[in-house]
Amino acid sequence: MDIRTTDIGSPIIRGRVYLGARCVVEEPCVLGKLSSDAVAFDAVTRIGADSTVRPFTTIYAGVSCGERFQTGQGVSIREDNVLGDDVSIGTNTVLEYGNRIGDRVRIHTGCFLELVTVEADAWIGPHVVFADDPHPPCPRYRECRGGPVVRAGARIGANSTILPGVVVGAGALVGAGSVVTHDVPDGAVVAGNPARTLTEVSDLTCEPGFFARPYQWFAEQK
Repeated sequence: MDIRTTDIGSPIIRGRVYLGARCVVEEPCVLGKLSSDAVAFDAVTRIGADSTVRPFTTIYAGVSCGERFQTGQGVSIREDNVLGDDVSIGTNTVLEYGNRIGDRVRIHTGCFLELVTVEADAWIGPHVVFADDPHPPCPRYRECRGGPVVRAGARIGANSTILPGVVVGAGALVGAGSVVTHDVPDGAVVAGNPARTLTEVSDLTCEPGFFARPYQWFAEQK
């Protein structure tokens, strides 16, 4: 165990846990928890510098988080999750095994992900569910379609469900409450159950007039 922090409280530490400088770990938390699958993965837990892990969070062995990582309260992150820099995971969100989360991704409260790839700068609203098994509980679901892919800069509205193997294209926008059953093209706006293409993100307007178009601020900061 290698802990180099300024404020660590009294977490429960299991196995090999490496925390970068200036991490804040608020108690109670469990870091490095072993699972029955731990032998299949690198059983080291790594959390990058300047990160904040809030109370009642459990991070399993075999998880790697980049710098400036943040959790809300009650987050569960299972083994074989790899998270980039500046990632934020909201309160009561569950990351089951096998997710790959890119830099600057924000995942809000109450989400569920397993075998999902989320590329850089994507935004996931509250209570979004990503499914990974088309015929649950199939014993070979890990070999089947797998979890969805969210491309760079895509945004998914609250309470949406993304079905197994679906690809949400770069810069796309999924409306709140949608059930996405098929791939979403880059830059498309989709909504509904099942979700259908309504327009393009480039055609949206900023109703209050703050910007010439929505997400202009995002393009300007890149």
